[in-house]
Amino acid sequence: MKATDFAYLQEQAAHDPQIEEINEEAFGPGRYARAAYRIREGGGHERGLSFVALHGETVIGSVRMTRVAAGKGRALLLGPLAVRPEWKNIGVGRRLVAIALEAAAKAGAGAVVLVGDEPYYGPLGFQRVPRGQLSLPAPVDLNRLLAHEIKSGAVAALTGLLDHEKRARA
Repeated sequence: MKATDFAYLQEQAAHDPQIEEINEEAFGPGRYARAAYRIREGGGHERGLSFVALHGETVIGSVRMTRVAAGKGRALLLGPLAVRPEWKNIGVGRRLVAIALEAAAKAGAGAVVLVGDEPYYGPLGFQRVPRGQLSLPAPVDLNRLLAHEIKSGAVAALTGLLDHEKRARA
């Protein structure tokens, strides 16, 4: 099978139990202590900018987007991105990221940030955020803090603590 053999849809509430299973399988119980999860606790993700890959009625992959802010900048946080093990390495994750980036651009986002591996995300248009520009609400390897700039200057506007947009406004 190829990545194009699956249906890719906007996430719906009915997908939540299967998405939770995929994330548990991919990241384990320690995921709640990670910086990106701590950010998401601040107010949830944007279901309209989050997507699933389906094989029949089964969710085999998921990507979520969350509104974040740092300094005067606003962006979307991509993740978690997870694909069931039996469907990995055929392009499902890359396709989900591409769909999410396209949706972010259509929604007017200036940038998308994530914590992830540069060898995987670099070819998808992500680059390291300059060291010291951003901090997160939990320890993170700053070499894994990446951004995809949609609008010129959007990444540079993100400075200081990166957090959920709702918590940043409080």
